[in-house]
Amino acid sequence: MKSSNLGYPRIGEKREWKKALEQFWTGKLEKEPFLKQMEEIRLKHLQKQKDQGIDLIPVGDFSLYDHVLDTAVMFGLVPKRFNYRGGKVSLETYFEIARGTKDAVAAEMTKWFNTNYHYIVPELDQTVPTLVENRPLQFYKEAKQKLGIKGKPVIIGPVTFVKLSKGYTNLKTAIHQFIPLYAEILRELQAEGVDWVQVDEPILTTSLSREEVELFADVYQQLHDAAPNVNILLQTYFDSIDYYEKIISLPVQGIGLDFIHDRGENLASLKKFGFPEDKVLAAGSLDGRNIWRANLDEKLSLLSEIAEIVPKDRLIVQPSSSLLHVPVTVKSEDTLEEVLKNSLSFADEKLREVVVLTKGLRLGKDSIQEEIVSSTKAIKALNESTFRNNQQVQNDIQNLASVRAEREVPFNIRQAIQETTFQLPLLPTTTIGSFPQTQEVRKQRKLWRKGELTDAEYEKYINVEIKKWIEIQEKLGLDIFVHGEFERTDMVEYFGEKLAGFQFTKYGWVQSYGSRCVKPPLIYGDVSFQDPMTVKETVYAQSLTEKPVKGMLTGPITILNWSFVRDDIPRFEVANQIALALRKEVELLEENGISMIQVDEPALREGLPLKRENWDSYLNAAVYAFKLSTTSVRNETQIHTHMCYANFEDIIDAINALDADVISIETSRSHGELLSAFEENTYDKGIGLGVYDIHSPRVPALEEITKNIERALQVLEPKLFWINPDCGLKTRGLEETVAALEVMVEAAEQVREKLVVKK
Repeated sequence: MKSSNLGYPRIGEKREWKKALEQFWTGKLEKEPFLKQMEEIRLKHLQKQKDQGIDLIPVGDFSLYDHVLDTAVMFGLVPKRFNYRGGKVSLETYFEIARGTKDAVAAEMTKWFNTNYHYIVPELDQTVPTLVENRPLQFYKEAKQKLGIKGKPVIIGPVTFVKLSKGYTNLKTAIHQFIPLYAEILRELQAEGVDWVQVDEPILTTSLSREEVELFADVYQQLHDAAPNVNILLQTYFDSIDYYEKIISLPVQGIGLDFIHDRGENLASLKKFGFPEDKVLAAGSLDGRNIWRANLDEKLSLLSEIAEIVPKDRLIVQPSSSLLHVPVTVKSEDTLEEVLKNSLSFADEKLREVVVLTKGLRLGKDSIQEEIVSSTKAIKALNESTFRNNQQVQNDIQNLASVRAEREVPFNIRQAIQETTFQLPLLPTTTIGSFPQTQEVRKQRKLWRKGELTDAEYEKYINVEIKKWIEIQEKLGLDIFVHGEFERTDMVEYFGEKLAGFQFTKYGWVQSYGSRCVKPPLIYGDVSFQDPMTVKETVYAQSLTEKPVKGMLTGPITILNWSFVRDDIPRFEVANQIALALRKEVELLEENGISMIQVDEPALREGLPLKRENWDSYLNAAVYAFKLSTTSVRNETQIHTHMCYANFEDIIDAINALDADVISIETSRSHGELLSAFEENTYDKGIGLGVYDIHSPRVPALEEITKNIERALQVLEPKLFWINPDCGLKTRGLEETVAALEVMVEAAEQVREKLVVKK
């Protein structure tokens, strides 16, 4: 019986990895010193795992940007626009694919399954893949030579890699192009004396067709035949596997299953169908995606239950997934209350838990009794603390049936009332919420947080920025204004800092994409409203203009999905707690004269379960939480929301069910795709499709925006259509923002005039 890890965070305890990357990109660090720093970080991470006592240490999971991009360049898959001429892909080209150049747009980036990590989407197109370097072999040799570690090379499996790519026409044909390359990798690893290779196939936890599953048998038979003396651990994670009997019969030596996020289905299949006597089971028995300390007694019981079916000598104890998704270590968190800190487990602490559980399963419960008592005591202390026993919140949740979660009247009646109330022109123009946060804005916030600016001084500065941008919006001729959100850092962090039940760490960073790291809040207690969060700034902005100013809130599902969420109660009970708190803020905005309120849900689709059969329960709960936060307002009050685009047609019924008066959608990069969804589906509420891309500093041409508007009006009702950029403008500069909005307003006016003439 062995302990194992699937992957370790790249970023370092104090984000040393991020800092080195950004210094290299800006030219402050030369190539060789940069690569040396990265090697030192990589080896330090391996040594940590060795010191913890992990038996099977992953090698090759470390990346300079993204592990999917690493796999693509290993096969020479460089988009033609980067002028690649074959051979090993240079470091410069590697980063150009990820970040783009002046002349070539970066490769597309999207979410890694249902996590908050983003990967670079490989482009297959017409490029014939070739093995230009054996990365797993390089990292295996490095660990062995420099640290004496006989590691477990990690590689993304061929089926998952192709399924996550774009540009292929036939899945089977595309996969078969890669089989000889994977075979060569395995043969070279076998020749080097590698024992185990972790081949990640998380695509197995999604909804696959029987034909797609059949592909696995063919693929892995060929790989087994190519390198029969290397042990393949076929690793899945994030959910249960369908076609259990088919998967466990594949010609591999080990299967890795997630026993945390499987809703009990993997365990049920194991009990019903058993497990092959010639294979090892790698049991993902600790949560690799959340930050809570494990109840070691419960985890040992789970492993003991598994061991009744699979003998201990054929068991591997490991986390449910790579630890890429959690911060590095709790030890640096010296500002947290003791009851909370004692209940946390980041990557380093999870490795310790893996080792302890392996010992407990091998030697018996008594051998780890002290650790069991410690974990039970810490979890009990948090559960019994005042943080998790807010009687008012718990009473409110129990009495949800008495809370109205529907608007008083349907949209068509509200629309007529709101038309009279606001007297807006056809195709009203607005923005999504944020305006540029300059270096000076960030500097003033930092001084305030450090106590070098008083609350009054900081408020005065924020008000100056609000006033400046209200005047800019007046000059631009926008129809609906926003206050600009200059007082906010992150759209979730801002609200987390103002609601009870949230806590922020000092070094709890995780990688989102590239060098971009985020520090998700911890939802550790009952969530409740404390004081007004947005009223002061919004009311001040409204006092400066006759035009409507939108109140701006982040929705309950986005706050939920972008946080580390307590695991002692159902996840959507937490969502409803957040919704009730936001409901009070919505009501306060309305009481203070704000009659347009935007509750953003950019992450609503991101939380979709991996299996389609579980979508309805998630979407129903998400819709309910949104409506819980927004439906107590008067008919005259207009509720807006904003979402990022991703296969809109998949969730159009749920979006309709939100019953928002106006939805804006980030669509500029997928405008045509989204419009085709409206040709097949009816949407009968107010809608704004982003008419230009805010992710680029370029100012769009008038013809470009006009074309986007007119194309949208071919499938959408003009009196329901709104004109807006596709996302917030926080990251853009002042001049480019003003110039782009001028073009947007002019385009709206031109199309408006044409519509009036037609009438």
